[in-house]
Amino acid sequence: MTEDVRRQAPAAARNRDPILTVLREALPPTGLVLELASGTGEHAVHFARALPDLLWQPSDPDAGARQSIAAWRETEVLPNLLPPLALDAAAPQWPVEAADAIVCINMVHISAWASTVGLFRGCAKLLPVGAPVILYGPYLEGGVETASSNLEFDQWLQGRNPDWGLRNVAEMDQVAADFGFDRTQRVGMPANNLMLTYRKG
Repeated sequence: MTEDVRRQAPAAARNRDPILTVLREALPPTGLVLELASGTGEHAVHFARALPDLLWQPSDPDAGARQSIAAWRETEVLPNLLPPLALDAAAPQWPVEAADAIVCINMVHISAWASTVGLFRGCAKLLPVGAPVILYGPYLEGGVETASSNLEFDQWLQGRNPDWGLRNVAEMDQVAADFGFDRTQRVGMPANNLMLTYRKG
C-alpha cells in the first residue's frame, strides 16, 4: 500500500462551514479563486465541492503541504479543483497570471510581515477592479478587547518565531490601502477569529 500523505487539521473541520457562509456572499459567481497558503488542502476540497461554478486554485510554499493537497484532490476527484501551485506570498513573482478572487486562511499570523505585504502586492497585480481579497484568522483591533486565548496564542507564536504574531486590523487596512484595496467587510467568526474582505479600487 502506498503511504497516505493527506494531512488533517482539526480546526479546518470546525471552521470550514462558517468560512463558506461568508465566501458564498463575497466571491463572484464564476471565475478562478486563488487560495494562498492552502495547508492541508481540506479547505480547498470543501470549498471546491460546495462552489462548483468556481475554479479553485490551491497553493502553498511547503512541498509537504502540496503533497497533501494533491492527495486530497486525487481522492475527491473534483473537476473544478486544480493541482496545487508552489507559491510564496512574499515572492515578487507568482506563478499565476490572473485571478477573480483571492482567499487566504490562517497565514498572516504565522508568517513574517513581508508575506502580508507580498500578499497585497501580488493581489494588486492579479485582480481586476472590484475583486475581493478575503482573509481569515485571529487579529488585534483597536478599541476591541482581545480574548485572553488570542493574547496567549500571540505570545506562543512570538516565542516560536519573533516575526510571527497576531496583526492589528488597522495595520492590515493600511498595507491594503498602499496597494489600492479598501476593506469592505468585517465578520466576527467563531473562536475569536475574523474574516476581512478587501476589494480592489
